[in-house]
This record gives sequence, structure tokens and C-alpha cells, in this order.
Amino acid sequence: MKLTEAGTILVTGGAGFIGSALINELNNRGFENIIVSDFLGSDNKFLNLVPLRFNDYIEADTMLDMIEKKDPKLNAITHIFHLGACSSTTEKNAAYLIKNNYEYTKALANFAHGRHVRFVYASSAATYGDGSRGMSDQIFPNTDLRPLNAYGYSKHLFDLYAARNNLHVHGMKYFNVFGPNEYHKGTMRSMVLKAYESILANGKVYLFKSDRQEFKDGEQRRDFLYVKDAVAMTIFLAEIPEAVNGKPTHGIYNLGSGVASTWKELAFAIFEAMGKEAHIEFIDMPGELKDKYQYHTCADISKLHSLGYDQPITPLKAAVKDYVQNYLMEGMKILNY
Repeated sequence: MKLTEAGTILVTGGAGFIGSALINELNNRGFENIIVSDFLGSDNKFLNLVPLRFNDYIEADTMLDMIEKKDPKLNAITHIFHLGACSSTTEKNAAYLIKNNYEYTKALANFAHGRHVRFVYASSAATYGDGSRGMSDQIFPNTDLRPLNAYGYSKHLFDLYAARNNLHVHGMKYFNVFGPNEYHKGTMRSMVLKAYESILANGKVYLFKSDRQEFKDGEQRRDFLYVKDAVAMTIFLAEIPEAVNGKPTHGIYNLGSGVASTWKELAFAIFEAMGKEAHIEFIDMPGELKDKYQYHTCADISKLHSLGYDQPITPLKAAVKDYVQNYLMEGMKILNY
């Protein structure tokens, strides 16, 4: 169902990074028939909501209670963007991650499935582990994956559940997303923001040394995706038909740029955007990360393209320039402020 035919749109994690950027774009497209749900807590992510237009805000635990009780207030929902989760890759409380990322997602997905509501949810590239078993979204469920941390496992667990139960959901394996509205994320902020602040403070960017011979220092690679592109891909998945060319579209999708860039390339792009000479210092990788570090990620997005997604993806240098010059250098400007 096209969003132009939507009743009410539910966005969980709507005060967060990608969630608030999504609502901003929905507003830009004329949609305000939105319920936002999140855990606001005591940080400043509520600021992401201030310029946005939506019908209602419901705290996440209240929303779960309404889902479980089949509250009639939710009957008008036709689309769910489930982006709410604990996104910390260093969170060690696996029980918390299972409750927050797995059980909550199950409840929402089953609610959506029973009502034929389009359910688009955030999985993660962290489910791929070290990448040695591939990063293909063609196999669903992929029981061969071995996530390296509890966060990745909590996401993988729901992917498996959705596939086993033939839920008509559209999962998104976001790769390294960066951009405006991530300011509240603390240690989970992107390297672009961390490097920007480091350059302002001491003129340097610190990168981890490599512990693998096949990768020189700073030449570990990531698939970096600008949040504006991540949002465009997310909305696309909310609107595609249930079947294309006779094949069902529900399943899992890689959302990335399709390009693996080195950390050095990213650092140079940040210095250039700031108009400063590059100074990079390599530091030892913390011991707790050594066995959980991804040395190379790159999204194969051919499956997304096969459904007709043809919007150009912002090149890394252009994305960094836009983020640095139009948001960070403007006082960490929030989208649409």
C-alpha cells in the first residue's frame, strides 16, 4: 500500500536517529498522520521531535501494553516502521537486549501480520558477524550467521523468528549509517561526529591500528550510508507491493551504499569538509573489541535494486561534506530546524 493511501503510520524509535530523520522526510512528503513511540529517558533526544509534525506520542512500554490488549485506538494503523531498539553494540546485558529488541519486535510483528499492516523493521549488519560467512540478503533465514555481540544476536534472533513463521515483514540490515540527529547517541555516535569533535579539540583523528596483516592501519573498510539515503530506502520498502514479478517481497534487505570505504578515506573527507590539514594518529584497539571487530563490510544491494529502487546514493565525500558543513558546523543542527 502506498503511503498516500495510509491511515495512521506508527514509527517506533521515532525520537531516535533514523526514526526522527524518517518522520522529517514523511513530513516533507506531506504526511502528519503519525504516532510516535519511544523511550525518551533523560537524554536530549526529545530535541529531535521538536520540529516534527505528528498526531500523538506514546511511550514504548505503554504502546506495548496497548498492542497486547488490542486497544481499538490502534485500529487505524496501516504502516509500522519499527526502528526502536537498544542499538548499543557493546551492551552486555543479553537479557535486556532480548526483551527490548526481540520480544518487543515479535509483539509488534504479530500485531501487524494479523491485521495485514505493512511492517518495516530495523535489523542490522551486525548480524553478519565478521563477514566470513558472507553478507548476502538473498538467503532468508540465514542460519549460518554468527553475530559477534549480543546486540547482533538479538537482531538475528528476530530475523530467524520472522522467517520460520512466514511473517510478511520487510527487514532492513542497516550498515554504518551516519548523519544529523545522531547527537544524543553517546559512544554509539558515528565516526564522522566523533572525528569532527576530535579535530576541533586537538586537530587530530584517532583510528585503530590493524591486528590483521591483510589490512594496513586505517585501511579496515566499512560501508558508510548517509541517513538521508537510509530513509529513502526505508520508505521505498514500506511502499513496494506484496509481490513483484510474481515473487513475494517480504524478507530481509541490505541497506548500504554498496561501497566499502577505508577509515582513512572517511577521515580525509572530514578534514577536507572542515577545510583543515589531515592529521591521523593510530592507536591500539581495546582488548574487548579485538575479537568482535568487523574488518570489512560492504552491502550487496542488488536485491533492493531488483525491486526497482533507482535513487542515486550520495557518495561518501558529498555526504560527509553536507553533514559537516550544513549540520555540525551549524551547531549540530537538527533536521528541519
